[in-house]
Amino acid sequence: MNEDWRENLLTSDDEIRALVRSLRRVAVLGIRAEDAADRPAHYVPAYLAHAGLTILPVAVRDPGVPTILGQPVYRAVADAPGPIDVVDVFRRAEDIPPHLPDILAARPRAVWFQQGIRNDAAAETLARAGIHVVQDRCLMVDHRRFA
Repeated sequence: MNEDWRENLLTSDDEIRALVRSLRRVAVLGIRAEDAADRPAHYVPAYLAHAGLTILPVAVRDPGVPTILGQPVYRAVADAPGPIDVVDVFRRAEDIPPHLPDILAARPRAVWFQQGIRNDAAAETLARAGIHVVQDRCLMVDHRRFA
């Protein structure tokens, strides 16, 4: 266990800037398919893909959709191949705890709870495991601001 786990809770602009500039591979938990293009869970990862990041779609809805944004859909974060820089979470705060074992198994460098999503207990669990956590911020907004 990480005794200084609070250091993994990123809140300052400098910390967010450093994280955003280091991102290459983004697993998007709760991504929505193209038929929901007006939803943040689709247009935020679409923006990130357009900006040159690799998107790993992890769908919890749309069970019959084989691809989103031209990428194969995974049913769990840990099923996505290769290293994951950040898991961008589009799930309600109360729906995050069941995903923690999967996220921890994937060992991402960071987990990002999108704007409006805050779960301090889940954030602490992830931070204690050595994973950086951002809560209640939009990755698209911060990418535009800092990348």
